Amino acid sequence: MIGTLHKMGVKSSLMYAAGIASIGASVASWLVSKNMEPAGIDRADRWGLYVGQWAPTFFALGVALRIEEVHVTSREEMEMREPLVSDRTRTPAGL
Repeated sequence: MIGTLHKMGVKSSLMYAAGIASIGASVASWLVSKNMEPAGIDRADRWGLYVGQWAPTFFALGVALRIEEVHVTSREEMEMREPLVSDRTRTPAGL
């Protein structure tokens, strides 16, 4: 799944931003629910917690995508260096 997201162009920074935005959205949804709905603070708390639970998911996806970005970059660097290593003549140790 992470590889597919990476191939689709989703970057880790986008997931980190979504995590931070969801924290703000959690506070905003709590305030709006508390001030606009007659259901009381219990419902406001539920809305705030519901939206607030998205943040760890976004941050975890951000970390996984960052690992994928580093992995792909290091793989590309190794592929660029590979012809240089294979051009050398390999001899037994000590000769």
